[in-house]
Amino acid sequence: MKNQMIRSLTFQDGNAENAMNFYVELFDNSKIINVTRWSKEQPNMEGKIMQATFELDGNIFMCSDSPPIHDWNFTPAVSMFIECENEEEIKRLNSKLSEKGKVMMSIDYDYGFSKKFGFIQDQFGVSWQLNLN
Repeated sequence: MKNQMIRSLTFQDGNAENAMNFYVELFDNSKIINVTRWSKEQPNMEGKIMQATFELDGNIFMCSDSPPIHDWNFTPAVSMFIECENEEEIKRLNSKLSEKGKVMMSIDYDYGFSKKFGFIQDQFGVSWQLNLN
């Protein structure tokens, strides 16, 4: 399995481009690598993202506007975990990710296992754990 890379792929309900742009703007050293769009042959999907690849601070992610309606959505049981370098960073990420999202564990509470910790589900349904040691 040479050159095998495990990547996170998120299926968005028509919001792939908005989600990708939000994350690329939020994280340093980030960029959009490739975007393939649905053509007019795919009913109601023309112009939406068939598959996109983007980089967030050295980590590769993928997203897609999937045409089938799925019976499932994101679960907090699988989340992105970020080790923040300082208090300013954890506060900034917490503020941006929780906007229009849901705070599941506030960074304002002392959980006893780190200096600060927060658990958020963002506006696109993706869960993020923020940690400051």
